[in-house]
Amino acid sequence: MYIDICEKDTKEIYDSPIVQQTAFWSEAKSHLGVETRAFDFKVRNRDIYTDVGGYSCTCADFLILHKPLNRQYSIAYVPYGPEIEPSEENQGCFLEEISETIRPYLPKDCIAIRYDLSWQSHWCDEDFFNDKGIWKGPPEKKFQELQMNYNTSEWNLRKCNSDILPSTTIFLDLLPSEEKILMRMKPKTRYNIKLAMRKGVTVRRAGMEQLSVWYALYRETAMRNGLFVNDIEYFSSVLAAKASDTASSTQIELLIAEAEGEPLAAIFLAISEHRATYLYGASSSHKRNYMPTYALQWEAIKLAKKNGCTEYDMFGVSPGPDRSHPMYGLYQFKTGFGGELLHYMGCWDYLLDEENYRYLQLSEINAQGYYQVR
Repeated sequence: MYIDICEKDTKEIYDSPIVQQTAFWSEAKSHLGVETRAFDFKVRNRDIYTDVGGYSCTCADFLILHKPLNRQYSIAYVPYGPEIEPSEENQGCFLEEISETIRPYLPKDCIAIRYDLSWQSHWCDEDFFNDKGIWKGPPEKKFQELQMNYNTSEWNLRKCNSDILPSTTIFLDLLPSEEKILMRMKPKTRYNIKLAMRKGVTVRRAGMEQLSVWYALYRETAMRNGLFVNDIEYFSSVLAAKASDTASSTQIELLIAEAEGEPLAAIFLAISEHRATYLYGASSSHKRNYMPTYALQWEAIKLAKKNGCTEYDMFGVSPGPDRSHPMYGLYQFKTGFGGELLHYMGCWDYLLDEENYRYLQLSEINAQGYYQVR
C-alpha cells in the first residue's frame, strides 16, 4: 500500500459532517492554545477496499491535534479521523501506512498517534448480540489487536483502555416529516415533549452574551454528576470560532430552555454539512418535572431540519441498557427519540516510541473520561 501525503493549511480542510474533522474545530482548538495540523492524502481504492480493481484513487484529508503529555513527550490525536473507512481487513494496514507516512512531519517527542475511529466496530454481527438484541461488546483487547494488526508489518496498533470521544452514539434520520419523526419516538418521549409545552417551556437561540447562563447550568450539571469541570474559555472558544473564511465552517447554536423566566436547560448544537450534532448539554436541578431537556432536543431537531440536515447525531450513550454504566442515563434519554444505535472502533494508538509509550499509559490513569479532549 502506498499513500501520498501532503501537509496543508488547516483553513483548507474539506467540508465534513464530522465536526471534529473541520477547519472550525481546528480554529476552536487553536483558541485554547492547541497546535493543529492538516494533511491531504491520496490512496488507490484497490489498496483499501475489497473487490475493487483498476487505478482509481480516493483523495481525502484529516486533522491532527498535538497534545503534550509532559515536558518530554507528546501524542498526535486524530479526533474521529481519518474519515474514510477502508474494508475491515485493510484497516490495520491503512493506519500503519498513513502513520509511517506522517511520522517525519511529527515532533521527535511524539510517542504515538491516537486515532479516535468513528468506523463501525468489527464486532457487530449477530454473534455479539444476546437473545434480546442487546450488544455484548467487543472481545478482549488482545483479540481486537490481533484482528486490527492482521497483515501489518510492525504490529504497532494498540487498543486504548478507554475512549476520548464516545464510541457509541445514536443517529436520527431527519428526512421524514416532523410528524413521522415524532411517531418514531417512544410514547413517553412524545408525552414529555408535549408536557414541556403545556408547562410553558420555551426555547430560544442565544449568543456569546448568554454564555454565563450556559456555564452556570453546566457547572451545576457537572457538580451534580461528579464530572470534570471545563473552564468557561473551553465553551467560549467554540462559540467564537466561526471559521467562515475556511473550506469547512460550522454553524454553532446555543439553545436555552426557559420557563417562568428561569433558565432550566441548554445545549450546544453543531451543524456541519448534512449533519447536526448535539455536542454539550446541561440542565438545572429546579423544575425538572417541566421536562426542559425534551423541549430542547425537539427544537434542535426541528432547527436541524430547517438548515437542511438529513441526520442528527445524539453524540454519546452507553453501549447498551447497563444500569452500572456511567452513561446509562443518557442511553435512557436519547434512545427515547428513536434512531439507530451505532458502535464505533474507538481509540487506537499507533506506537512511534514503544519504549516510552508507558508515559502515555500512566497519563491515562488520571484521565477524566469522555468529552475532555476534543
